[in-house]
Amino acid sequence: MTYSASDPKPPVDPTELLPKKLAHARPLFDTGILRRAVRDAFLKLNPARLWKNPVIFVVEAGAAVTTILLIRDLVAGAADTGFTAQIVLWLWFTVLFANFAEAMAEARGKAQADTLRKTKSDSAARRVTAKGKIESVSASQLRAGDLVICEAGDTIPGDGEVIEGIATVDESVITGESAPVIRESGGDRSAVTGGTRVLSDRIKIKITSNPGETFLDRMIALVEGAERQKTPNEIALNILIAGLTLIFLLAVVTLQPFSSYSVAAAGAGAVPGVAVLVSLLVCLIPTTIGGLLSAIGIAGMDRVMQHNVLAMSGKAVEAAGDVNTLLLDKTGTITIGNRQASEFIPAAGVTEAELAEAAQLSSLADETPEGRSIVVLAKEKYGLRGRELSHHEASFVPFSAHTRMSGVDINGSQLRKGAADSIVQFVKESGGTIPEDLLETAARIARQGGTPLAVADGRRALGVIHLKDVVKGGMKERLAQLRRMGIATVMITGDNPLTAAAIANEAGVDSFLAQASPADKLNYIKKEQADGRLVAMTGDGTNDAPALAQADVGLAMNTGTMAAKEAGNMVDLDSNPTKLIEVVAIGKQLLITRGALTTFSVANDVAKYFAIIPALFMATYPALGALNIMGLHSPQSAVLSAVIFNALIIIVLVPLALRGVQYRPGDAGALLRRNLLVYGLGGLLAPFPGIWAIDQIVHAIGLA
Repeated sequence: MTYSASDPKPPVDPTELLPKKLAHARPLFDTGILRRAVRDAFLKLNPARLWKNPVIFVVEAGAAVTTILLIRDLVAGAADTGFTAQIVLWLWFTVLFANFAEAMAEARGKAQADTLRKTKSDSAARRVTAKGKIESVSASQLRAGDLVICEAGDTIPGDGEVIEGIATVDESVITGESAPVIRESGGDRSAVTGGTRVLSDRIKIKITSNPGETFLDRMIALVEGAERQKTPNEIALNILIAGLTLIFLLAVVTLQPFSSYSVAAAGAGAVPGVAVLVSLLVCLIPTTIGGLLSAIGIAGMDRVMQHNVLAMSGKAVEAAGDVNTLLLDKTGTITIGNRQASEFIPAAGVTEAELAEAAQLSSLADETPEGRSIVVLAKEKYGLRGRELSHHEASFVPFSAHTRMSGVDINGSQLRKGAADSIVQFVKESGGTIPEDLLETAARIARQGGTPLAVADGRRALGVIHLKDVVKGGMKERLAQLRRMGIATVMITGDNPLTAAAIANEAGVDSFLAQASPADKLNYIKKEQADGRLVAMTGDGTNDAPALAQADVGLAMNTGTMAAKEAGNMVDLDSNPTKLIEVVAIGKQLLITRGALTTFSVANDVAKYFAIIPALFMATYPALGALNIMGLHSPQSAVLSAVIFNALIIIVLVPLALRGVQYRPGDAGALLRRNLLVYGLGGLLAPFPGIWAIDQIVHAIGLA
């Protein structure tokens, strides 16, 4: 069941909140990326590819029509074709600039894919035959279910699971991290990735993928921007702007007969030509967001990849921005991962230094993280250092699940540490008595969510060691940041409710799920989703796979099992569970960027009414001259200036679409007001000085 947690203490180390250096960040206008983007911008002129973007497809159709009419006029020797030629040129520029924005985003992904592709090689593999013999085959010949042997220096030939042995593996080709990782049979560290290299020891691997289906192959395919599928929100926005385009198309088509009637009735003015009407259409439809929409989505996936997170789809990144509930595993995510000794509490008549020395001696052979933390605490607090015990006839007593104790017999002393009830029984069997304060101390530590370890020397009880989960520095700040985003945090733990409550209180999570089984996690996610919430969670084990598959955003750890990675829709190559917080921020940034530029695009069109409408009808209806508030020089310069501005603004906004609008946690109302003020009002005002300046230049150099 879930519990509420109250506000915790301040964080230990706020420096952990500093942004992580991007592992795969590239300069925004890298020369190689620019060359590829320019080439692809021309390739995207193919109508068979461009029709998927209805707004830009209409612009291309208009450019094609005006080009045909221009060629007809040139052949016929018509006068005044210069203006039409300029319109044609800038219409094609509009299409190319829109294609360039999408191509830039795709080129960044393709550059990453090229880097990954270089790591692939058809290496040799030692396959185990049905008779147990080893044969050398090419990695491309391996199939799912094959068994291979890998030793130090070998490249792992394909994705698989370690079924025998333990080894250190260099995964820098995938993660960018130089530190090797441990891979072993059983548990949650058994998955290996094709293309990584074994550094030590020998392991037997069961291949789990066929050629072309490896994790590296999927990475290459997924970071290719061209392969990205549109998200539901993006599809909805495409439908909206396509509808607006259709409305404006119908309106512009009706202007031709309306103009003819008006000119005939007024006896003045001229019916606008096709080039002018196409210009009006292109300026009024939402070309800005139409040209940038795809780039925004691709760039969002690219930013996630820069954080070493592989998103299986754009939908996953977008869903992260809409997440309402975030499930965080306690161990390794909220806490450091292992309980640490925090203090020595001596019994009556015992000094703290005496207890620390006995605790350290009894822990010298204890290789568990808890045992090592006891040795370190004794050294830091009392200057006690590990001693050479070979000359003291020391006999170490290993931990036993039966006795729940460990220790050492040395110089006639029987030093033991372990569970409080086990030490109580040991002391009583040795003929000693238990001080009342020791039992009270153990009970108090348990109530606080810690683990009490009692220490005894034969018949004499010495005191208690307080083991506690150490909450990661800055965790409270990070969780508070999520709260400001409107996201509820839930800690998942297998601990009892008392221990879970203490950790939840210290970390500052909104609630927690104690003694959670895989079924409990799955049911909790289903319940949240049934209430209309989007849920995100992290996981690394096979037991997390059902919940990862059910969650709207499932972030699997790269060090986890293949089942977990297959179930999630994101994989963290660094295996850092707190990375989900960054992923949520990137998702929100994607949504805000799309909303901001859509607002700017729609508001942007208003100024064009004041440029083109007076240009079209001022001669017929002189009163419309009042709308020429920018004082544009002539109808032709007004139309040309609006078309040029409409094309150039796409290029100006490309860096913003690729980098994303800066996101600051806050309530939705404040974000909406900021969006309307900066991008709504900015989009409304920016075209006026822009079109005016272009008109001055156009008039000065005699283009119109």
